[in-house]
Amino acid sequence: MRVVLTVICLLFIIAAQAQQTTVVENNTAAARYGETITPAALSKQLHIIAGPAMEGRETATPGQARAAAYIISQFEAAGLKPGANGKWEQHYPLYEDSLLKSTITIQDKTFLYGRDFLSDLRSGQPQDISAAQVIYADMGIVSTDRNDYNHLDVKGQVIMIRDAVRKGLHRDKGSLEDKIRTAKEKGAAAVLIISPSAGRFSALNQQKLRTTGLYWQKDTTARPNVYFITPALASAIMSIDNSDSLLEDLDKGKKIPAELKTNIHIVFDKAATVLHPSNVLAYLEGTDKKEEVVFVTAHYDHLGKEGDKIFYGADDDGSGTSAVIEIATAFARAQRAGNGPRRSMVFMTVSGEEKGLLGSQYYTEHPIYPLTRTVADLNIDMIGRIDPAHEKDTNYLYIIGDNKLSSELRPINEKANDTHTHLKLDYKYNDPNDPEGFYYRSDHYMFAQHGIPIIFYFNGTHADYHAPTDTVEKISYTLLAKRARLVFYTAWDIANREHKLVVDRHEK
Repeated sequence: MRVVLTVICLLFIIAAQAQQTTVVENNTAAARYGETITPAALSKQLHIIAGPAMEGRETATPGQARAAAYIISQFEAAGLKPGANGKWEQHYPLYEDSLLKSTITIQDKTFLYGRDFLSDLRSGQPQDISAAQVIYADMGIVSTDRNDYNHLDVKGQVIMIRDAVRKGLHRDKGSLEDKIRTAKEKGAAAVLIISPSAGRFSALNQQKLRTTGLYWQKDTTARPNVYFITPALASAIMSIDNSDSLLEDLDKGKKIPAELKTNIHIVFDKAATVLHPSNVLAYLEGTDKKEEVVFVTAHYDHLGKEGDKIFYGADDDGSGTSAVIEIATAFARAQRAGNGPRRSMVFMTVSGEEKGLLGSQYYTEHPIYPLTRTVADLNIDMIGRIDPAHEKDTNYLYIIGDNKLSSELRPINEKANDTHTHLKLDYKYNDPNDPEGFYYRSDHYMFAQHGIPIIFYFNGTHADYHAPTDTVEKISYTLLAKRARLVFYTAWDIANREHKLVVDRHEK
């Protein structure tokens, strides 16, 4: 019996030593390839990605297409395979509306879009209406105890209603959408809404006014065109000289005829275009667990141009895009040397993030790799700068979302950091009560919505965030490389571990 126990103990010791040897060898191999992610290599990538030729990489522009072509060239040079069903790009539709002309003319005076009124580019349909009258329907309410349309036939007519009344009067018993819905049901051709906020427009605001819009889905809602008009424009329709006290007078019960005899001409014209920006995907096949997939992502779009002014987006998110390219290259080097990952890897740079996470939303709604076999998404969005809170101790990185869905992910990331990079991991923005809400503001969130564990790597905002001054010379390339290596080491562990990450939490 004593001999048997001795043999069993020896076997346990040998197994433990073998396991320890495997861990050491794995860490050594990871370090060998992780160290190829260098400040010089990242700087070379970023100077091109955030250079003037890319013109700020705004989604669905030639600059974004040039950035996609460059990223593809780098994935291809690294020896990776196209990751979108044999292609490098997953294109998705975006609908762009551009305002061509919009005016409202009363008698012989013309009022301008952006100064005197606004309308929704997306839902507004081209129209050219001339009428001899406007029908005033006060608050535009139909309820059990009030009917502002009583005895009014507004079918095919231009109607005018009020947005809201002053606080304390409590007369408005319907939401604005309810009022618009009622106007539609009554058959109105156009709705003018007197809006107190419309009076805040100025020549300066008009210069900055957006006259184009990009939309994830085409608006197919059938509704009359809605125009938010200033009290001054409303006064012209009512033939009232003093517009300053118009809303107050109406609140006090000033009587306005239902049928306002005035010549009105409304023009709204727009160009509708379907655009096809893309996500770029590179694929590296795993070995014995190749059916499972680990994603490393970053968005490569930014804000584009305003006139001759370029928003370079070096940190946001040229830094993340450069990191994804170099992380992918490091994994490809490992595979060529016979140290390829057990699970397959997908390196995806997405567009449309600055437009509302559009590219990542499209991918997760039209996945190329089954979401049920997608193990994790490590998302990199801004890792090249230092925020004001860490100016005295720059060796840090914010970690967001690592414990929301899997209890195993934070220990993996912390172990990679303790073993290799020794950054101070800051969990400030992981707080569910974080007022900034960063967890919801980058592409990882679309994966999390489908129950896929994520980590969002982030350096925080700074004075150059979303400004033309977010440029390449302000990046700390040493810090960028260190942070990118942490993502690499964490991905290496997830891709090579025996078991798939558990999903045992549900904080989405």
